Amino acid sequence: MPNHLVLIGGGHSHVEVLRQFALKPLPDTRLTLICQTAHTPYSGMLPGYVAGHYRYEQVHIDLRPLAKAAGAEFYETAANGIDRAKQAVHTEQHPPLHYDQLSINIGSTPNLADASGAREHAIAVKPIRDFNQRWLNLLERIKAAPAPMHIAVVGGGAGGIELLLAMQYRLAPYQPRFSLWTRGAKILPTHNTAVQKKFMQVLQARGVEVHCQAPVSAVNSSGLITADTQHHTADEVIWVTRASGADWLKQTGLALDQNGFIEVADTLQTRTDPSIFAAGDVASMLNYPLEKSGVVAVRQAPILAHNLRSALNGQPLKPYRPQRHWLALISTGDPYAVASRGPFTASGRWLWHYKDWIDRRFMRRYN
Repeated sequence: MPNHLVLIGGGHSHVEVLRQFALKPLPDTRLTLICQTAHTPYSGMLPGYVAGHYRYEQVHIDLRPLAKAAGAEFYETAANGIDRAKQAVHTEQHPPLHYDQLSINIGSTPNLADASGAREHAIAVKPIRDFNQRWLNLLERIKAAPAPMHIAVVGGGAGGIELLLAMQYRLAPYQPRFSLWTRGAKILPTHNTAVQKKFMQVLQARGVEVHCQAPVSAVNSSGLITADTQHHTADEVIWVTRASGADWLKQTGLALDQNGFIEVADTLQTRTDPSIFAAGDVASMLNYPLEKSGVVAVRQAPILAHNLRSALNGQPLKPYRPQRHWLALISTGDPYAVASRGPFTASGRWLWHYKDWIDRRFMRRYN
């Protein structure tokens, strides 16, 4: 009876696993992909899509031909549980699916528990597979508004700032007002001071109100409320912070960190169960506290593909050793980007074109 490898999620790591199996199939192995959507977004190009630089199909990978090339069955449904005793995955639309090896690459979900009303009144960016429709709906509301709107973005990291500037660039004809809210003392806390200073200059030059040390405790139909109980009016609130793991993971018995992400060893095997692997945002490495970033998922992918194959063959696994610093290219809405790596920084239009080249090259591998 063939071994059965089941992949839950169509994230950046799993698309590479599929590609590797397409290039080099593993004999006597059945492969199944479970993902609730056939088109998986590439997070690195999402701000460019929002800004209007790319079309939908340019920033999404069609999982169906990729799965077919890998010889994988594709279940277009959501996983909602794992019975580890029976080695079975539960889904919304199919009977339990037995696995010999299992890998989870489902990204993250917004953690809205600490901000009352956020689930009802804020637009969450995560999970990014659902963001496109939310963005299109927002676009229509802004176009139909009788007066310029105020859009508040919650989240002072690269994701929040990049998305804000992309929206501002795309929506320039409608002249919306933007504000940025973060609990931190500075924006971009994981980047060097030169990058922080550069983006403060960009935000201020473009009329964005920046509110640091202003944690948002509630969201309602007329705006947001900060921890000091002050109410601030806003027509739309975009939520780009406080991610967590999917709720159903809590019922699996897998060890999770304080934010609900699966704890994994250097081999990307879960701490609890060596037959289950996890990568990307959903994984929390025990020995390396990593920022949640698509870059990590892409870098983990070759090791994950190797280790899944080795586990099925009963061969030794390789450890994933993350770089201490990696290059981040953060766009400013227009065709301009800022590079950040450790203490290094640079900026210019040429960096946007370099990022564009990297992103298009990545997409060509899978489309």
